[in-house]
Amino acid sequence: MVKINKYRLKRKVPEFMFGIVRYLILIGFAYILLYPFIFMAVNTIKTTEDWLDPTVQWVPKHLSLFNATWAAEVLKYIPSFTSTLVNQIAAAVISFFSCAVAAYGLARFDFRGKKLLVGIMILLILVPDPMLMVASYDNMRHLDFLGILKLVGNVVGSDIRPNVVDTPFVFWLPALLGTGLKNGLYIYIFMQFFKGLPKELEEAAWIDGAGPWQTFFRIVMPSSGAASITVLVFSVVWYYNDYYQAQIFFSRNHPISVMLANFTTNLSTLVTQDLKFSIGSLILAACFITVLPLLAYFLVMQKKFVQSIATCGIVG
Repeated sequence: MVKINKYRLKRKVPEFMFGIVRYLILIGFAYILLYPFIFMAVNTIKTTEDWLDPTVQWVPKHLSLFNATWAAEVLKYIPSFTSTLVNQIAAAVISFFSCAVAAYGLARFDFRGKKLLVGIMILLILVPDPMLMVASYDNMRHLDFLGILKLVGNVVGSDIRPNVVDTPFVFWLPALLGTGLKNGLYIYIFMQFFKGLPKELEEAAWIDGAGPWQTFFRIVMPSSGAASITVLVFSVVWYYNDYYQAQIFFSRNHPISVMLANFTTNLSTLVTQDLKFSIGSLILAACFITVLPLLAYFLVMQKKFVQSIATCGIVG
């Protein structure tokens, strides 16, 4: 009996120590990840006196929404957030559907030029967006398809190519055609997942009289929840955070990412005697209220997102 207890003790002590070390590592990583957010949140509700008081670190003596109110005013929060929803989040949803359709065609059908399209998809992943920005801006300023409108314009003696700069189409059109922000990666994720789906499901649908589109929307998409959640999360996050393209294509009605990038410049035009000592806390408040919708979105999706990452790793 004593020998059995000693054996159990020798086995449980290393397991117990390993558990402690594991939890310490996880707590350390959690602290590293949460520290910036907690720091922003605490300084958002500080008063100017607490911000200047070196003895106040994590627990403010006075609570105030002064920083958040001024940050929202400088960001023009409601108009800029609306612009983000209309221009970028809508483009993220369009990318989700267009990439799924493109990936299904590449994964399930054989046709001429398929390898070329796969190569273009890989280039979309490898080539950085700034390298294509000049050509993209020129194309959006003089929108044309295969030079057809330019030829018609030469015939009629007038340039009929529309200028879609400063309109949502600068995001919507590339997203619809599968060439938007990070769309090559989304197509790849979907394509790898679709290749792992059993073909018997689609064959059964074909026998029942379903066409390719019915099969795609009624069988394939409902069965690809893991890949769909992954792409939807990535797409919304990347479009929401992107300010490079938005700053180039928009001269007005800027989305919230551009307003945050230009926050210090915009703030300098509004600085008063009351604000000059709390500029640092205003910047932190602006970052906090900007990231708050994205954090709420991720909290809603995080459970399904973690499951999708694991499943995609198995299927892909």
